[in-house]
This record gives sequence, C-alpha cells and structure tokens, in this order.
Amino acid sequence: MGAAGPSPSSAGGPPGPVMDRDEVDRALARLGAEHEAIETSLLALQDHAGRRLLEGAELTGVTKDRWASADQAISLLWGYFDTYTAALNDTRELRDRRRWPSREDLVELTDRLRGRSVTIASSAAHTAPSITGPAKLSEQFTLEELVARMNELYASSLDMVVTADSVWSALPARIDLLSAELQRTRSLAHSVGVRPGEHPAGDELESITHELSTLRAQVISDPLAFWRPALGSSAPGGGRPDTDRYDRAARALEDIRREIEAVLRVRQDSEERLIRLRDVLSRADRTLTEARSARGEVLAKIAASEVPAVSGPSTALQERLATAAEYRRHSQWHRLSPLLESLEREAEDELLRARESLTAVTAPLAVRAELRGRLDAYKAKVARHGMAEDPLLIERYDAARRMLWSAPCDLRVAEQAVLRYQHAAAEVLVPRQQGPSGPNDRRGDS
Repeated sequence: MGAAGPSPSSAGGPPGPVMDRDEVDRALARLGAEHEAIETSLLALQDHAGRRLLEGAELTGVTKDRWASADQAISLLWGYFDTYTAALNDTRELRDRRRWPSREDLVELTDRLRGRSVTIASSAAHTAPSITGPAKLSEQFTLEELVARMNELYASSLDMVVTADSVWSALPARIDLLSAELQRTRSLAHSVGVRPGEHPAGDELESITHELSTLRAQVISDPLAFWRPALGSSAPGGGRPDTDRYDRAARALEDIRREIEAVLRVRQDSEERLIRLRDVLSRADRTLTEARSARGEVLAKIAASEVPAVSGPSTALQERLATAAEYRRHSQWHRLSPLLESLEREAEDELLRARESLTAVTAPLAVRAELRGRLDAYKAKVARHGMAEDPLLIERYDAARRMLWSAPCDLRVAEQAVLRYQHAAAEVLVPRQQGPSGPNDRRGDS
C-alpha cells in the first residue's frame, strides 16, 4: 500500500531548524503514544458488534452505499496504519543507532519527523477519482498529517458503524415486543369475534401486522434510513433512531386493545345491561300508557283546552333490543358493544320523552287542581273572619265551584270565576283587617 522512503526534502536540507536529541526523543514518544492509541481504536472498531453485523447483513438503500464506502475506508485505515507503523519503526531504528546522534543523524531524523517523509500510492490515498486534474501516482505525508488523515477516516467509519448499531439495538427489539403484544391482542380479538372482514378493528390488526413485518425488514436491511442526526453534533453516532412509524403502530394497537377490552366488558355484563334496558323501555311504555289514559281524562273533563297527542311506544327500539339479545345469544360481542351503548342513550331519551309527554298532557288537570285549591283556601280565610255568610261571597263561591267541579271544565272561565271570588273576598276582608283602630289593627287575621 505504501512505505516510508527517502524524503524529497533531504537533498535540500531538513524542513525548518534541525531538532536536537531531546526534541527527537519527545517527538518519538508522542508519535509512539499516538500509534498505540490508533492501534487500540482500530482493534476496537474491528471487533465492534455493529461492524460485524454490517459485514454479515444483506443491506439495501443508503446503508448499503455508506457501508461500501466505510468498508473501503476501514481497509484504507489499516493500510495507512501499516505504513505509519513502518515509518515510525524506521525512525526509531535510526535514533537507536547511537546514544548521541551525529549532526547528519539529527538532520535525517528531523526530516523524517517533520518532513513529508511518508509516500503512499495514490490508489490507496484516494477513494474516488479526482475531478480537479489528472490523478497523482503517489502522495507524500508528514507523520502528523498521516495521523490526521487516519483520524478523519476513523471518525467517519465509526459514525457509520455506531449509527447502524444504535438503530439495530433500539428498533428491532421494540418491534419484536410490540409484535408479541399484537399477537396476544389478535388472539383475544378472535375470541370475541373481532376478525378481518367482519370488524374494522380486525382489519386494522391485519394492517398493523403487515406494517410491523415490513418495518422490521427495512430496519434490518437499511438501518441508516431510520436515523435522525443531532443538529450541530460532530460526535460519532450523534442523534437518535427515528421511531415515528413504530410509535404510530404502537398507538394504533393501544386503541384497538382498549376497544377489545370494551368488548370483553360487554361480554361480562351484557345480561345485566340488557335487563336494565328492558326496564327503562318498560317504564317509558308505562309512562306513555299513563299519558294516553290521562289525555282521555283531560279531553273528557277539560273544555276549550289544547291537549297534545301521545305517541305510541318506540317499536324501533324494541326491535333493536331484540337484535342485541340475538347478538348475545350468538356471542357476537363486537356487534353487541356499540349497539348497547347507543341503545342505553336512546332508551334514556325515550323515557325522558315519555315523562315530558305525560307532563304536557296532564297540565290542564294540574291547573284545575291549583284553581280548586286556591278557591278553598280563600273560602277558609273568609270563614276565619266570620264572613262565610256574606251573600255576595256565597254567590261567587258557588259559581266558581260549579265551574271547577263540572265536566267538561272550561279552565279560562273557571279561572275568571275564581278571580272574581278572590276580589270580592279581598274587598270584604279589608275593613275587617283595619278594625276600629285603623289600618294597623290586624287582629281579625289572628
């Protein structure tokens, strides 16, 4: 791939001032430490679980393209490292020849440590053809430049490996757990009749199953397509897996699971709910029957009054209740669940409608009862004041009573008769309440 060779600058002298022995030793120590760190990093990259998975996977899409470049970069890294190792070893051998190197030795050591003393063939130095001009046959590096080039290749390769490994570590395991939950939900749904083609939730379960299967295959073959880089981060693997599709599938499954639980609750308490429904509808029917009976009484006893018609019982609700009972007998819980919910709302509305109808129909009787009570209350008040034998009051009381206790009763005329009696009673009672001492003496009310 390449090897250290004579420096082009050696004929014209070393690059910069000649290093002394201590400077050479310090430079060699620094380069040796960098060599050890690079070797450790390359070995760790070689043993990285993500890299081994990438080597064995059938990749597609962006991951396939980036891994081809990263794999080539890793091979290039090892070639650079071998060249770097050979150049460093040659420089160490030159330094170890003499304890006190000569001037010529120091010149050559300076050239190797600071000059472009490492030559690498261009096929190894470039991974893509140049677009700025003809390709070079070789390229020269200083040892520090070669280290910088290796660090750059290492960072990009590690970023690709770590990113793929992060996605593989996060998503497939979560997808598998969700798939296991999906299978349990499907089994439970099947037991309550929620099946594809028969219930929307059954179709949705099939859709989620297909989505999770497709998602897992895509994550395995193209993990980089499911990565969101962190903005402004330059660290390898900076970012997080893209879980949007997984999250949507998880939410959809949770919605279906709650729906299945509702169906299960229907299976457990459906009989009790059906009994309550029958009771509510029965009360509504009895109330309507009472309203119809009351309407006949009102029409017979009250004249000149508009009495609203009373509808019959809701046959549609009775038919749907019979359908609900049929669903329960045949264990069609997924159909029974929404039917019971709507029936419970509509049965309560039906009972309220029946009660309102009874109230509207019996309103004239309530008015008549109120007028009767008011007439008797005023008669009792007049009697307490000793005015019960007043001819005018007796006449008006008898007239009002005949109207209120006769059939049919004209409420408008009867109300006017009661008002006339009230006014006459008030006129008679006012002087009695004032008494001989004036208007403040109200002993007559005691």
